[in-house]
Amino acid sequence: MDPDTVFKAYDIRGRTDNGEVDPELFRLVGGAFVSLVATDRIAVGRDCRESSDGLFAGLVAGMTRAGADVIDLGRVPTDLVYFYSGKHEVPGAIITASHNPPQYNGLKLCRAGAAPVGVETGLSEIKADVVRGESPSAATEGSVRTADASDDYVDHLLSVVDASTIGPLRVAVDGGNGMVGVTVDRVFSRIAATLDGLYLEPDGTFPNHPADPIQPENLRDLIAMVGNGGHDLGVAFDGDADRAFFIDDQAEAVSGSTVTALIARWMLQRHPGASIIHNLITSRAVPETVRAAGGNPIRTRVGHSYIKQVMAESGAVFGGEHSGHYYFADNYRADSGMLAMLVLLRVMSEDGRPLSTLRREVEPYRASGEINFVVADPAKSMAKVEAMFPDAAVDHVDGLSVDLGEVWFNLRPSNTEPLLRLNVEAGDEETLEKTVAQLTATLEEGH
Repeated sequence: MDPDTVFKAYDIRGRTDNGEVDPELFRLVGGAFVSLVATDRIAVGRDCRESSDGLFAGLVAGMTRAGADVIDLGRVPTDLVYFYSGKHEVPGAIITASHNPPQYNGLKLCRAGAAPVGVETGLSEIKADVVRGESPSAATEGSVRTADASDDYVDHLLSVVDASTIGPLRVAVDGGNGMVGVTVDRVFSRIAATLDGLYLEPDGTFPNHPADPIQPENLRDLIAMVGNGGHDLGVAFDGDADRAFFIDDQAEAVSGSTVTALIARWMLQRHPGASIIHNLITSRAVPETVRAAGGNPIRTRVGHSYIKQVMAESGAVFGGEHSGHYYFADNYRADSGMLAMLVLLRVMSEDGRPLSTLRREVEPYRASGEINFVVADPAKSMAKVEAMFPDAAVDHVDGLSVDLGEVWFNLRPSNTEPLLRLNVEAGDEETLEKTVAQLTATLEEGH
C-alpha cells in the first residue's frame, strides 16, 4: 500500500486486486478516524462491490478496538450515510469507489452533521497515523448494531421536496447496478411520477455497463429508452448514487452546469439574494444565471469536501458541480443524486414546459464536456499549456484556468484518477472546436 496513491484529496480509493486497498488498511483507518473525531459511535455503510464486506470487517475492527460503537447501516447509497450523520449528529463512513471499476474500492468519511473530511479537514492526519501504523486500543471495546434508515431517509427527502408538488411525469432511471436500486422504488412509491427502471438491481460486478454516467457511452441504454418516446426525464446514477445525470424529453443529455443553473434559479425564487456555490469548471452561464436571479455566485475548487466547507462558511442554500454533484443546505449541505432528481422534477412540474425547452434559457454557450488525457508529467504538460497563452487571464485555484475572452478552459489533475481533465467553453462551435484541437495536440505530445 502506497499512502500517496490511495489517499486522495477528499477520500481514500484504490485497487483491491493488487493490495492497494485491503482490510488491514481499513483497520488502521478505522482506528485513526476514531482518534480524529473523538467519538463513541460511528455510522458505517457500504456499497455492493464484492470487496466491500471484507473492507467493512477491517474498518469495524479498527473502530471498535478504538472504543467506538458502530451503527451498521448495511448496503446503502452514500447520501443515506450523510443523511444519517446529519440527523443523528454522528460521524459517518461509506465504503465505496463510486464510479470506478469493480476492482476498485474506497472510503468516504464525514464528521458529525455530515461535515466533510478531506485532505485539509482531517484526512492528512488519518494518513499520518496509518503511515506510523498506529492502532489505538481502548479499555472497553465498542459494539456493533444494525440500523435500517431507508424509510427515514425517504421521509427526509420528501420533507425537502414536497411530494404533492411533483406531477405525473414519466421517468426512466438507469441505476447502473449501483446503490440507487436500494431506495429508488420507495421514493417513487411516494410521488405521482412513474418509474421505468433499468439496471436497478445492485451488482458490484456492474454487468451491464460501468457505473460512471459522466462517460457518454454509459448513457446509451438510457438514451435509447427515452428516445423510444413517452418519457419526460431520464436519470442515470453513479455507483454510490451521490451523483445524478439527466436526459431530457428529446433524449439529449443535460450537463451538470445546466442542471445547476435551473435548480439555482428555482432556489433563488424561494431564497431571494442567497448565495449559490458552483465549482470552477461549470459553465459561465451558472454565475450569470445566479446574478440575473438576484443571487450571489461563489466559485470554488472541484470536490465535495471543498464545496461543503464553503457552503458552511457562506450560508449558501445550494451548490452544483459540472460532474453531477448537487448540494443542498436542507440536506446538511451534503450531495444527493436522488434529491437533485426530486428538485428537478418539481421544477419541471411547476413550470409545465418540457425540459428540452427549459434548458435553452440557461445554455447560451457551447461546451466540450470533460476530455481526459493520460500524460507522463502532468505538471510539465500544464506548464506547457500555460506558456501557450502569455497574454491571457490565468488563475490556479484548481489546476489551470485560462480566460481568453470569447473562450475559456480549465485543465486540472483528477483527484481520483491518474489523468488531466480538460473542460473548454466558447460562444460558438467553431471557436470551441479550434481551441480543443489546439490543446489536444499539445497535451498528446506529453503522453
